[in-house]
Amino acid sequence: MIRPRTFHNLDLDRVHVGIPSHEAVLIEADARSASRVVIVTPQVIVDTTPIVSPIIEALGDRCAGMFTDLIDHVPRSAVFALADYLRDVGADLVVTIGGGTPMDTVKVALICIAENIRAGDALGRAAVSVDADGNRIVPDIADPAFRQVIVPTTLSGAEFSDLAGCVDTEAKVKQLFTSPKIGAASVILDPALCVHTPEPLWFSTGVRAIDHAVETICSSQPEPMADAGALHALRLFSQSLTLNKREPDNLQARLDSQTAVWLACTGLNRTPYGASHGIGHQLGAVADVPHGFTSCVMLPHVMAFNADVTKERQEWIADAMGVPGAPASETVAELISSLGMPTTLREVGVKTEHFEAIADGAMLNAFVRANIKPVDRDDVIDLLERAY
Repeated sequence: MIRPRTFHNLDLDRVHVGIPSHEAVLIEADARSASRVVIVTPQVIVDTTPIVSPIIEALGDRCAGMFTDLIDHVPRSAVFALADYLRDVGADLVVTIGGGTPMDTVKVALICIAENIRAGDALGRAAVSVDADGNRIVPDIADPAFRQVIVPTTLSGAEFSDLAGCVDTEAKVKQLFTSPKIGAASVILDPALCVHTPEPLWFSTGVRAIDHAVETICSSQPEPMADAGALHALRLFSQSLTLNKREPDNLQARLDSQTAVWLACTGLNRTPYGASHGIGHQLGAVADVPHGFTSCVMLPHVMAFNADVTKERQEWIADAMGVPGAPASETVAELISSLGMPTTLREVGVKTEHFEAIADGAMLNAFVRANIKPVDRDDVIDLLERAY
């Protein structure tokens, strides 16, 4: 029986591959006639790497300023601060440098500007929600007046997504936001920048991208196009991440990992993800666990939970990762361990007293509700206990 559906392509104009970032940024500023370019990047990148200065020099007097007051997990306060800054300087283009935190902060700030949102309650009304049957409700969001160009330095995949997360710190719930033009208008993949990324951040976000690929393949509503990208991503990751570990200065291997992210995100916000992502959101909101680490810990357990209803597709995963016939959850777990990443909740600072709040929030999460195998609150607690 045919399942009626529409697959929406990402509103992404270009991907620059291997072009030095300062040159590619200038190409984008020229193409968009931008004269008030704001750089958004973590202060640590400014202080400890040579990444930002060449971009500022290339832009010259078209650089209108730089925003670095970013906070992990993207609390509303950081979003409102950035939106105010962009309004004040009259920005007409954002160049975002770094990982998921600056990218998502910009995405939600663009929604605030487009919708003239300046307070928390109004932002909540722009968030994705789920109804009693688990169906996703996406508010209509106006297009922002300008876009962002992204220079990723991690493997999180947020650069290939028009989905963003933002934490309501009072409720301790991570909310999701989406609109076609809040993501990257163009992406710049410059592997030379990635040698400066700390190893735990690089590899944990690489596992995050593997999570994107796995939950795309094992989605409750799979798509052939997304399957193809995700499977080839796993082939590349199974080789390139190991090489990144052994030869950190190998730029081709770095670029292979970045390319794998691009492929892994073919289904991001286009096919429903599952409980690994959804529980991970709450691990961040409640226990401040970075997203990459949430995938390192939860993904194998969720794969094992879903194995009986995704048997064939998990066989595809094991085959793509070079170990046909092996349990896919164990194959993924072994790769995570070989990269030196944490594999238990205990290692990432989660306490058993967090479990109730994590489970409560998880049951409000669209990805948990969309998991291919139904998940109830007791299942979430059980998964947390297994991962502990």
